[in-house]
Amino acid sequence: MNNIADEITFTNAKLTDLSFIVEIYNQTIASRMVTADTSPVTVDNRIEWFNAHNVETRPLWLINYKNQPCGWVSLSTFYGRPAYAKTVEISLYIDEAFRGKKIGQHAVIAIEQFAQQHKIDTILGYIFAHNSPSLALFEKLGYRKWGHLFNIAELDGIKRDLIILGKQIVH
Repeated sequence: MNNIADEITFTNAKLTDLSFIVEIYNQTIASRMVTADTSPVTVDNRIEWFNAHNVETRPLWLINYKNQPCGWVSLSTFYGRPAYAKTVEISLYIDEAFRGKKIGQHAVIAIEQFAQQHKIDTILGYIFAHNSPSLALFEKLGYRKWGHLFNIAELDGIKRDLIILGKQIVH
């Protein structure tokens, strides 16, 4: 039997991949569990976000499973001040059809290895408190609760908490 990790590859996203990235992101909006966006985003309003990534320190990777694109993972700048240059925010989005296959777990591990090689000290994740699957994934991988922002978001009239998970990367 093949190891699932052998079936997963990562490629640096190109601008031509942005429509796929947006499609996967938009899949999550209706659930009201993953993102604070409440209506679909467009390729045009994600170009600036896309351009904020770079292959050297803030990657945006397509995740491929058996040579088929199935999601994306990225590291983004945290807070934009020089003292935080070695701290990043992780984002992970997997196509609905590919969830539950441990693809996300392998993506987080791979991006952590990138962070270690590129002298990134801290990875933060912002996850809604009611998103049990994502919280479980990150906690399984050693992320710990570093913050709890109560009633910070409102989705369809329901106040939601945001959990900040963090992990120090050992060099």
